[in-house]
Formats: sequence, structure tokens, C-alpha cells
Amino acid sequence: MALILFAASNFSPNKFFLNSRLWSAKSNACSVAPFNNRIYRQSKSRISPGFNRIWAISNGLSQECNNDGNHRSQTGSRMGIARQPFVGALAAVFLCIQLISPVAFTGHEFWYNPTAEAVLYSPDAKIPRTGELALRRAIPANAYMKTIEDSLEQIAYLLRIPQRKPYGTMEGNVKKALKISVDEKESILSSVPVDLREKGSLIYESLTNGKDGLKGLIEAIKENDADKVSVSLSSVLDIVADLELLQAPGLSFLLPEQYANYPRLTGRAVVEFEIEKGDGSTFSPIFGGQPRKSATIQVVVDGYSAPLTAGNFTKLVADGAYNGVKLYSTDQAILSDAGDGKDKGISVPLEIMPSGQFEPLYKTTLNVQDGELPVLPLSVYGAFVMAHSEVSDEYSSPNQFFFYLYDKRNSGLGGLSFDEGQFSVLGYTTAGRDILSQIKTGDMIRSAKLLDGENRLVRPKES
Repeated sequence: MALILFAASNFSPNKFFLNSRLWSAKSNACSVAPFNNRIYRQSKSRISPGFNRIWAISNGLSQECNNDGNHRSQTGSRMGIARQPFVGALAAVFLCIQLISPVAFTGHEFWYNPTAEAVLYSPDAKIPRTGELALRRAIPANAYMKTIEDSLEQIAYLLRIPQRKPYGTMEGNVKKALKISVDEKESILSSVPVDLREKGSLIYESLTNGKDGLKGLIEAIKENDADKVSVSLSSVLDIVADLELLQAPGLSFLLPEQYANYPRLTGRAVVEFEIEKGDGSTFSPIFGGQPRKSATIQVVVDGYSAPLTAGNFTKLVADGAYNGVKLYSTDQAILSDAGDGKDKGISVPLEIMPSGQFEPLYKTTLNVQDGELPVLPLSVYGAFVMAHSEVSDEYSSPNQFFFYLYDKRNSGLGGLSFDEGQFSVLGYTTAGRDILSQIKTGDMIRSAKLLDGENRLVRPKES
């Protein structure tokens, strides 16, 4: 027997979301396996409290599945379907019409109106799905550059349209970005510090006139070749990110006074891990090459969004604290052994920057049901995250981290992890993502070193 779980608010395409995944039902129970392991402490609600009602349709009967897994017959409920077959049939007709109609019905508020406030239900919950995209969006750059970035990122969504792709719309987006870059040249370059202005001018020139810049992207679009557009778009967005990074030489906000003496990272850092197999086996490269006894993973750490968490971690890396630390593998994460560096690092308060805000929140989780999403989301494969403190979930562990192995099959209906907004994410794996799935319990970090960013690490003053 299969249950089709779905949630709905009004019968309107922009509000109604059907989950096509089939859930097998045993003993007439409705449940979702929680994400829980040795390090991840059981959160207050594995299943988001926004999932107020999940409707299960089976053999023509209507049941309500609450978060606690209990079922209640809908017979005699406020909908009165059992008692009013005509109303039920009418509701079914309107539902069918709405599913097949391209026009949303407005002004028709039906009796059948269970709450569907959770972002997890919404197909419009657009969060970055790659580390590179999340990191680019997190750069606190000039507003005009962010408008250019947004216009170009829309092309990536348009490229996903099957069959006939809207190349005319894509070209319009690029021309909009080019016009802004030309018209607002002075503002864009004046946002770059004086000592970096010359470098910024060269990057600006490559963006506006270079063959890998905006004009080159327009030419690729005119060829109506999706592959060429994708490659050219990626190149242009890299140039945009390079220019934005020059516009953000430090933090755009002041840290709370009580954290002034914590180590902090005032920008970006790149950390390279060399991982060694603990059982003498080898890593198998996915894209050819010889098996290796060790493999490297690179992580970009973002101090713009999590300066204290990133500062504590990069200080530990610079001090060699992770060399020789063992790793543990679970279905959803690769975790470092907290015991290997128990007395190293400091317990930093939970640090999360909400999207649309200009500074992080401390000791506070986000409520994704109310639309609060982090600038650095957890729901990305290879997200680099600090575990919770053993003492309190309001603090991150002094030294224990994990690589999150995001899997949409184990996520909410909007593709968000059930733990979204509950941890301090401080960066993403940008090289060696294919190695993560091969790491097993007992493997070891041979070395962890800073490739870039030590000049942005501010160490606490010695008392």
C-alpha cells in the first residue's frame, strides 16, 4: 500500500504543492526517520513544526497525520467530507481544475484550507544548491554588482527549461547586466579600495569587454547552444565574484563587544585537507587516474557570514590542531573526532546570518517555517559545518566539524534539510567533493593547512 503525502493551502498553483514521492505505510503509521547519530544531538523537532498537517489519501479514506505520528479520522471534522459528499465532490472538482488550469483561481477561499506555511512545502524555496553559488551570494559587495549577479543567475534557471529554451530572455538578462556595468562603472570601481583599484579595473574590463565576459556570453546565446551558454555563464560569474571580493576587503558590520577578543576571520580562507585511508586501502578517482592512498579536499571558509566560527576554525588549522585527527562516517555526515582535540579551540556561540540581514545572529536558530533562511545553507552537498557543543546547542563545538552529505531524498518537501538553520555553517567543499563519499570511519586527516587567508585571520590579543 502506498500513501501519497501532500500539503495544500488554497487551491492555487502558486500555493499548492504536490509531493510525488510515495511513502510506504506500515501498520497504518505515518513517520519520517529522524536525522540522528553520535554527534548530531536530537533537535527539538526533527520534523518541522510547520508540518501541521500531512494528508494521507488511501483507499478513498481521508486521514490526518500529525507530527507525532498519531492519526485521527477526518469523519465529522471541520471539513465534513463524510457528512457532506457533495461538498467533497465539489472540492475535488475545483482541485482538478486548478491542477490543469494555467490560471490561478483567486478570491475562492474554500472550507478545505489546512495551513501550509512551512517553507519546506514551498516549491519557491530557492536556496543555493552548490557551494560556489552560496559563497558568491554571501559576498557583501556593491549593490549594482549584486543586481548584475542576480540577472545572470536567472539564466542558470532558464537553462534548466527542457526543449525550447528562452534564449531571447537570456540575451535580455545579459544586456541588462552589461548596461548596469557600463552606466555604473564609477560606482562599481569606487567600491574597490584604492590600493586594489588597478586590479579592480582590469577585472572590470574583462567583465565588460573581454572574450570571457558579458559580450562573449551574448555571442554564445546567439548560437542557441545551451552547453556553450552554460560554460560562458560560469566564466562570467567567476569574474563577477572576483570583482565582488575586491569590494569586500573586510567585515561590513561590527562584532558584539562581548566577542571582541575572539579570533575572527575578516574575509575568505581556503583550507586543504589531506585524507589518508585508515585501513590501508585507496581512494578511487571518479574521473580517471590511478588509485591513491591519500586524497585532498579543499574548503572555502567564509568569514563574511560567520566571522567568529570561521576565525576559531582557521586558527586551529594554522596551529596544526587537525593533523592526525580521525574521521567518522555516517549516512549524512563525515565528522571529525572531538576527542583528538578536546582541549583545543574555544566554544563559539551559535552563529548564523539570516538571508537579507547584514550581521549574524548569535545563540539563535532560524525558523524556516516562517521564511527564515541562512545566507550559508546547510542543504548543500559538502557543506562545512561546526557540530554543536556537548554542553549547549546555543554554542558550537570548540573544534569538532562535519562535512554534510546532503541528500534530497532525506530532506523536506522543499528540498531543505530538517536541520536547516540549526547549525553554524562556515563554508563549502569546492574541490574533492567526489572524495567525501569514499571516506570511512577510521580514515584520518594527515594534514590540514591554510592555502589562503591567514592574513585575514585576526587572533585574540594576548593578555
